[in-house]
Amino acid sequence: MQKDTLTYADPAKQERYDRAYMRMAMEWAKLSHCTRKKVGALLVKDGMVISDGYNGTPSGFPNNCEDEQGLTLWYVLHAEANAIMKVARSTNNAKGATLYLTHSPCKDCSKLVLQAGIKRLVYLSAYKDTAGLDLLAKGGVLIHQIHLT
Repeated sequence: MQKDTLTYADPAKQERYDRAYMRMAMEWAKLSHCTRKKVGALLVKDGMVISDGYNGTPSGFPNNCEDEQGLTLWYVLHAEANAIMKVARSTNNAKGATLYLTHSPCKDCSKLVLQAGIKRLVYLSAYKDTAGLDLLAKGGVLIHQIHLT
């Protein structure tokens, strides 16, 4: 993986902001109606939150994310996809932004991250398949796993 560079010149300040934004992403994850896994995302650009998201069903669908067997429905959107689509509907864009995610992205969402121009990913927990992280690293995204106590 590529070496993480800081948004702020002071590494202590960067760490403090990374932790604060991650705590916000964790709060956002609590809004998810999914029972198997609640994931939150925050997009930050130029020191401002420009978008947010959590995993869930598309607008207009019932909020049930799992079927009767407890398996995730195929059309459930991931938190980062929701955040990227939300900013796409606005007058802003994610070019050069930092994505804060409670779980690292899957392969498909990693493609969206690259296409959105996101330059940095900060995540808390690794997703079961790390191919998404590998793709982001190959695409030049700076990756940082944070550990909250």
